[in-house]
Amino acid sequence: MTDIDLREIFATTRTIAVVGFSNKPERASYMVAAFLQSKGYRVIPVNPGLAGKTYLDETVYADLAAIPANIEVDMVDIFRAPEHVPEVVDAALEHLPHLRTIWMQLGVIHEGAASRARHAGKMVVMDRCPKIDYPRVMQAGV
Repeated sequence: MTDIDLREIFATTRTIAVVGFSNKPERASYMVAAFLQSKGYRVIPVNPGLAGKTYLDETVYADLAAIPANIEVDMVDIFRAPEHVPEVVDAALEHLPHLRTIWMQLGVIHEGAASRARHAGKMVVMDRCPKIDYPRVMQAGV
């Protein structure tokens, strides 16, 4: 994944589902979601334990299948252990028709799921953080 690819992802993405969202502001998933929202993205929190509650002015959904069809999710940002990535990717491919990007956070790598997503025509980012990459590639004018 080149910086040009990352810049394209950031420039064309509007709505991001954050899978593994935490309601604790000190947790990385909350910080990244809040950062992305501050940059103008709509962030959809996904966490079964928080479903139905509101954080960052958005309703939390139990899973990707529960996100209403009128919310066009462009990117899924995964804050789950690698062994859970295949089920998240499969759900994203099945339920999110506007999906363009699967993003796996730092330490999250799953080649099999990445391959399935790429085969379905999606961009895949692994073992990276948009809160780190966004300032670097968007403000550097790649």
